[in-house]
Amino acid sequence: MSDIAAGLAAIRSRIAAAETAAGRAPGSVALVAVAKTHPAEAVIAALAAGQRLFGENRVQEAKAKYPDLKALHPDLRLHLIGPLQTNKVREAVALFDVIETLDRPKLARVLADEIERAGRRPDILIQVNIGREPQKAGIDPDQADTLIALCRSEYRLEPSGLMCIPPAGEDPAPHFRRLGELAARNGLPVRSMGMSEDFPTAIACGATHVRVGSAIFGHRG
Repeated sequence: MSDIAAGLAAIRSRIAAAETAAGRAPGSVALVAVAKTHPAEAVIAALAAGQRLFGENRVQEAKAKYPDLKALHPDLRLHLIGPLQTNKVREAVALFDVIETLDRPKLARVLADEIERAGRRPDILIQVNIGREPQKAGIDPDQADTLIALCRSEYRLEPSGLMCIPPAGEDPAPHFRRLGELAARNGLPVRSMGMSEDFPTAIACGATHVRVGSAIFGHRG
């Protein structure tokens, strides 16, 4: 598990260098350590190295790993970064501190109802299918403004920002810039974009959160 501490240190150093290169303030970019498919022991090693933001793709996997860890570390913040089905909303609202994958009006309505019922309000990001890829989740960029307005006017949800995953094999910078333009136009401060392969570019394009998994935890089959 010492490899995890070393991986975190390396990524933090690269984030700091990218902040400097982009003329941004030190510490302006938050690192979300993506621990999907890795055991709780890996999360414990990252916690011991000072990491407090974690990302998971699946509600059920997170339920098995985090309740005890959150009890021991009240400052641990958990991000849902995978698709959310409406039948998992109650569990997601109870467990996650940030839900990054709101992408359709029906999910907005169900989230709003559960947040009101539970009295727990995780931060909400809208996932944008920035490359319009049919196999990926996310709202079409041309429909994002409408979904944001609907969240605010009809569902009593105030999104914090936007999230995207650019197409593999393409220059990510134009996609990151477009997400930044969408966020700025709607007054949304959070831009979750950039992963292990492209987070320095995302930071140059205004990312506030980067999601890094394999460069910290390694690959897991």
